[in-house]
Amino acid sequence: MTLATTDKQTTGLSGRHTPAEALRTLLQGSGLDAARVASNHYRLVPMGSPDGLSVANLEGVVTTAKVSGDATEGTGSYTTRSTSGATRLDLSLRDTPQSISVITRQQLDDFGLNNINDVLSRTTGINVEKIETDRTYYSARGFDITQFLTDGLGLPFTNGEQEGDVDTAIYDHIEVLRGANGLLSFTGNPSATVNFVRKRPTADFQGSAAVTIGSWNNRRLDVDLSGGLNASGSVRGRVVAADQDTESYLDRYELRKKIVSGILEADLGENTLITTGVTWQKNSPKSPMWGALPLYNTDGTPTDYPRSTSTASDWSYWDTATTQAFAQVDHDFGGGWKLKGALNYRRIAQQGDLFYIYGTPDATTGEGLYSYPSRYTSAEKQYFADLYASGPFTLGREHELVVGINAARNDVNQFSLYSADIGTPLPPLTEWNGTYPKPPFTASSDGAEFHMRRQSAYATVRWNLADELKLITGLSTTHYKSSGQNYGIPNAFNETRTSPFAGLVYDLNAHYSLYTSYAKIYNPQTQTDIDHHLLDPVNGDNLEAGIKAAWMDNRLNASFALFRSRQNNYAEVAGYDLTTGQNYYRGINATSKGYELDVAGALTDRWELSAGFTQLQIHGDDGAHVRTYVPRQTFRLSTTYRLPWLQGLRVGGTLRWQDAIVRDQESVDTLGRPIFTHQGSYALLGAMASYDFSPSWRATLNVDNLTNRKYISSLYWAQGFYGAPTNWQLNVSYKF
Repeated sequence: MTLATTDKQTTGLSGRHTPAEALRTLLQGSGLDAARVASNHYRLVPMGSPDGLSVANLEGVVTTAKVSGDATEGTGSYTTRSTSGATRLDLSLRDTPQSISVITRQQLDDFGLNNINDVLSRTTGINVEKIETDRTYYSARGFDITQFLTDGLGLPFTNGEQEGDVDTAIYDHIEVLRGANGLLSFTGNPSATVNFVRKRPTADFQGSAAVTIGSWNNRRLDVDLSGGLNASGSVRGRVVAADQDTESYLDRYELRKKIVSGILEADLGENTLITTGVTWQKNSPKSPMWGALPLYNTDGTPTDYPRSTSTASDWSYWDTATTQAFAQVDHDFGGGWKLKGALNYRRIAQQGDLFYIYGTPDATTGEGLYSYPSRYTSAEKQYFADLYASGPFTLGREHELVVGINAARNDVNQFSLYSADIGTPLPPLTEWNGTYPKPPFTASSDGAEFHMRRQSAYATVRWNLADELKLITGLSTTHYKSSGQNYGIPNAFNETRTSPFAGLVYDLNAHYSLYTSYAKIYNPQTQTDIDHHLLDPVNGDNLEAGIKAAWMDNRLNASFALFRSRQNNYAEVAGYDLTTGQNYYRGINATSKGYELDVAGALTDRWELSAGFTQLQIHGDDGAHVRTYVPRQTFRLSTTYRLPWLQGLRVGGTLRWQDAIVRDQESVDTLGRPIFTHQGSYALLGAMASYDFSPSWRATLNVDNLTNRKYISSLYWAQGFYGAPTNWQLNVSYKF
């Protein structure tokens, strides 16, 4: 925001201010005032004029100012100035006593990250366990990530995994909080919490359209429109839509994906904002993999199939449709006190005819594999309500308080039909072309119907102990209740637990801070053991300490963290039960220790970078290594540089590296020797180039896996499949 006059002065700012208060203080003596036209958007008007009067005719005045700490759209940055994803307090990354990575809108656009698997595979400390084409597990610090939130609200994955992908078109940025997050997820999972932050409507009209083409006949169209819906801009809307149709390097696999989102905002007076929206996404894969490739032969030697090999039949499909609706009210009482209430609804509907292959092939003939077809439907409804107040209070010094309550409900109905064809011998996978007569699914059936309820009360205080010392304390008390059955197994528990949190931040100087945090862990589980008994809840704790730094007015953030996470009775996949068509699990005690280094933001005005390294160890009670299929070392790098001698051209690259992993298959070969599957360390290199033909037109090319490295995507299960070979995508976008 600039003024034509150069002789004006301001007394500056001190203490806490709302955006309007900050702008009006800075404008004192200028003859101008700040009129609110949207959430955190203000228009400059002559002092004393009605809000609708613009000052666009005043030379040298930028008529719209935006004061927002967390929105990343349009900033061009690989970091954010603030986030509330850990505590619901609006804090900078440096002031937050936990490890946070933020994947901004600029990163998503630069590298064509259109789904959450691509995003998290490039995020510090995150492992994407892609065990099937359309079902994925995630892990951090050695343990599974079970919590995806949207604008800070959500419920854990019902069965521990994401089914279908999550498209990123509708989000401004994605926050990944590593470590326990009991204050907001209300279950203390010490891995990570992924928070999707929606794009919001803008007061000024803007729009974009983009076309993407790529390997394997990949075609995608994106459209994004936003702006005011009345003359004053007090009512605003945004519509985002995407349509993708692609084939694959995997035999027979194709994916059609559609997503539509609409959001409305309305100002009710100067201090109240109402927001409501609906999002719909449908994934329609053809010939998806249910299960994956066998990884070893009967003699214990590893299988080595062509990377395109798939176990899917030519008639199989697995459709997933997700609908989300929300309503939110924000009210500013003044003096820094605010009230926020939100209602969220999510429905996940799935149906599919699936084909699973089991067995161990003979090393010479490739025979020894058998069929397992099934028809599957699922309907899941989630409801979530949250209400909290936040603001400052004085007790000697000024401190900050958040206090709130919420309630959630999850109703799940799943139904599986089976055919009499289970166990039919199949040809070797090297000869398999997906041809198999589609059977009638009339032999037997099974299913699940269970209901989960949760009510929580929580409070967080940020104690201002000294100018350089801040203490955050928090407490959440949650009542969990579940009833029903999961494929014939009772899914019932009724517990009330309290989870404490504490975090301390000490500012060493203007750029560096020391921090530490501690949280207790409690997490009910839906997994069952080999005897079909529900596993007991997980309990344990999480401890983290480190140093954080911020430079260039928070445009560059870095952190180094030491962590220790302890979990008792943690569910680990132990095998597959052919009688139920479900995995069974065992509870293990495990402790994860290690360190992480993360840096993101602007190294110079031309150079943006996001990078991180993780080193960890995971041991059981006896000191033995557990979860050895989780890599102990990972490195992630994404960077772009704007060339000074050719305006509009940016070049960049990505690097994803992990060390070797191994899985004990808990089986023996024909000589009685134990069988292990190994995946050596590997690096995946990517390159990008982007050119701005004009302020409106841009073309971006990305090439991934430049060295064409062949690797197994995951050893999370006893089966697995290979990652994608060298591939490319070209995006051409127009903004107006």
